[in-house]
Amino acid sequence: MSNNRNDEIMAALTDGIAQLTSSQRWQDWLVTQSRFHRYSFRNTMLILLQCPEATRVAGFRAWQLLGRQVSKGEKAIWILAPVTRKATVDAHDSDVSTDSKARVLVAFKPACVFDIGQTYGEDLPEVCTLLDGDGENVAGVFEHLVAVAQSIGYTVENAEFADSRNGDCAFDLHRIRVASDRSPVQRIKSLAHELGHAMLHEQCDDRRLAELEAESVAFVVCASLGINSDEYSFGYVATWAGGGDEAIAKITQSASRIQHTAASILSSFETEQREEVA
Repeated sequence: MSNNRNDEIMAALTDGIAQLTSSQRWQDWLVTQSRFHRYSFRNTMLILLQCPEATRVAGFRAWQLLGRQVSKGEKAIWILAPVTRKATVDAHDSDVSTDSKARVLVAFKPACVFDIGQTYGEDLPEVCTLLDGDGENVAGVFEHLVAVAQSIGYTVENAEFADSRNGDCAFDLHRIRVASDRSPVQRIKSLAHELGHAMLHEQCDDRRLAELEAESVAFVVCASLGINSDEYSFGYVATWAGGGDEAIAKITQSASRIQHTAASILSSFETEQREEVA
């Protein structure tokens, strides 16, 4: 892949993210995300034990504010909600404002939430759209990427995930899994993403950076092979990188790692093309 082409692809990625994160679609998505709380490890385990297939949970009222209703007869998922009170302030403490809004935790109480699968109503705004396509114009690409994975000591398996994952990468097992029920084009993109993880992130403990780099690698690989992953990649990178200028700055910082990894993946395709010409 030529440097000029490489630069064009990276520019397309940053431009696409900039346009997305200045759009109403992005603002609608942000509003939706604000309705979903981040749960503690304990509550996450409680949700998992009661509803292993849960993907997005919220309270009864929160779902109503999102234009959805809990279906009749659905069983609530019980978690522990914090109970707080306004912190008392010593009147003699001149360093603390008497109108402080600080609150302290005093107890926990049972609270119920419901998974999106237990609700009906308006579709939630999304910024990542699964890719659709039968792969007629990219025959053999998935198999090529499997060979790349094998060349670095990884196996690739088809999987049926209970959640919304498209794939995963297990460093300890040197194994990549790709969802078997996705379109051929989405499976190619997902495998390229997981290859990015396998080649870059075994020692990385920064999830946000890892996802930004892996999806950027996938975008470069797909674009170089004539696969349009805009509808998925722009939103995915933006959600992990913060969107707008913040995302673009992080992509710029990781550009050399992204480009080098994508070039390594694509080198086998270039080798085959040279052999066919010869």
